[in-house]
Amino acid sequence: MEKYQNEFQSNDSFTYGAFEKGELVGIITLYKEKFYKLSHRAHIGAMYVSDSIRGLGIGKALMGEAIEKAKNIEGLEQVYLAVVSTNESAKKLYTSLGFEVFGTEKKGLRLKNNIYFDVDFMIMYL
Repeated sequence: MEKYQNEFQSNDSFTYGAFEKGELVGIITLYKEKFYKLSHRAHIGAMYVSDSIRGLGIGKALMGEAIEKAKNIEGLEQVYLAVVSTNESAKKLYTSLGFEVFGTEKKGLRLKNNIYFDVDFMIMYL
């Protein structure tokens, strides 16, 4: 718990939530690389919208908040994210916001039951 508390309170990590009727229905985390050689980069580390609310623009609004935050961080030039290669709706959203695929990792995501998914890596240049 302390690890996550420190991450949420960091000047280089930001988490936004979307709520409906007091219930969390979406979340996104943006975190900046800490090492100097990579400090021009940030990552979208978590992006989730509840199934019951998808398609209503919540994901786009959360991404918009994270991108605006990234644009206001001094020295930040790039934002990265990873998405399951077959998640076409998410990739369509990210592409519409200015991200582009730059690579794919075969079997980059493994679930508990040893089912694997390929992962596309995407980048946005600020």
